[in-house]
Amino acid sequence: MKVRGFEKISQYQDVDLTMPVRKTETSAGYDLCLAEDVDLEPGASVLAATGLKAYMRPDEYLSIHIRSSMGIKKHLRLLNSVGIVDADYYNNPDNEGHILIALENTGKEAVHLAKGERVAQGIFSKYLVTDDDSESAKEKRSGGFGSTGRQ
Repeated sequence: MKVRGFEKISQYQDVDLTMPVRKTETSAGYDLCLAEDVDLEPGASVLAATGLKAYMRPDEYLSIHIRSSMGIKKHLRLLNSVGIVDADYYNNPDNEGHILIALENTGKEAVHLAKGERVAQGIFSKYLVTDDDSESAKEKRSGGFGSTGRQ
């Protein structure tokens, strides 16, 4: 029985991708690598493909954080500061749950990122709900990236 982990999305099944791993025994995050080369001009932003999706228990989420070396050495940041991948994002009808990393170049020089480069890390976490959470109606996810709350 699968509990949590990463899989390739179908579009990248035949592509040689670096699967996420924790680099040390006590690392919290799984390194997320790029599925293809990315070039970012100063001030530019991009949704960078990982070719991956994540599965987890219904009361968990995957938080996406920039690797410190990307921020310090390459002046890159996540556009949304921290990405949140909900459990029901997995296999959604829009993009199969593809984890896309929203990067912005805040530096003064263009940045090239190579396929397979570690740019972010994903940390699986549990979340809690309020006592009255079941009183409000919940939508069923019907889309992919940025789809909740869409009218």
